[in-house]
Amino acid sequence: MNFQVTVLKILVSYPGGFAGMADLKRDMAILATSGPDWAERTKRLAARVPDLDIFSQGLIERMNGGWRITDKGRAVLDVMEARHPAPQTAHVDASHPATSPPPFPIMARPGKRTRRQRRQAARERARAKAS
Repeated sequence: MNFQVTVLKILVSYPGGFAGMADLKRDMAILATSGPDWAERTKRLAARVPDLDIFSQGLIERMNGGWRITDKGRAVLDVMEARHPAPQTAHVDASHPATSPPPFPIMARPGKRTRRQRRQAARERARAKAS
């Protein structure tokens, strides 16, 4: 699990982007024990910004017994979560994040069901089982 990516993801989920240390620790513990999916996801996100340093780059700020994500932190997180890879670059400059939309729609892989399709199938199975 990538600590810095996890901190950004946790902070962005709180109102105003601020979380107290107790909340951060609790959420980190939950995510750390949630299984390999979270670790793999944060690893992939961190690979998009290899020189990520949330403190020295001003992506979060310490205040009132907790941490708050900055606008710059939100922008860098948006870059990391972009569904299309950066064009032939392994380095993203955290001081100037790109915010352009994907140039093409993201399509599911052939033969792979989407989350919506899996949920719909599960609902249909539940209805059939109930009747």
